[in-house]
Amino acid sequence: MSQIKNLLLHTCCAPCLIAPYYQLQEEGIQVTAFWYNVNIHPYTEYKARKNALEEFSRREGFPLIINDEYGLEGFVKEVISDIDSRCAHCYEVRLEAAAKLAKEEGFDAFSSTLLYSRYQKHELIIETAERMAARYDIPFFYRDWRGLWQKGIEL
Repeated sequence: MSQIKNLLLHTCCAPCLIAPYYQLQEEGIQVTAFWYNVNIHPYTEYKARKNALEEFSRREGFPLIINDEYGLEGFVKEVISDIDSRCAHCYEVRLEAAAKLAKEEGFDAFSSTLLYSRYQKHELIIETAERMAARYDIPFFYRDWRGLWQKGIEL
């Protein structure tokens, strides 16, 4: 059993949370989902993802922290000058917010559902999260959830 009991899990959307959430529950880890996604566009997609996550949270009864800052304009200004680094910036902004909040609120560790997606840059996520863990002195809980991809779709 993991020594982590109380995990802040940055969540990009409900579908990417489902399989990791159930796995963590089976391991006895209390999950608090954290919504902070300044990169999602258009706004209708942002709202749809947030609403689906809120519904999943209500249905399953887990805590959800929402930072509802829709900072797309600021995000675009940051990445437009170096479009090739947009993924790195996107991960850094969201993982830094998660690490900082996890430390401030007394969580045992933080992680992200970005580690579930086959479409994300897995190694860059790990590298960024480890840097944020060191910056905020909070453990990064690593788990490669990509193997749960099909299970998550089925659920």
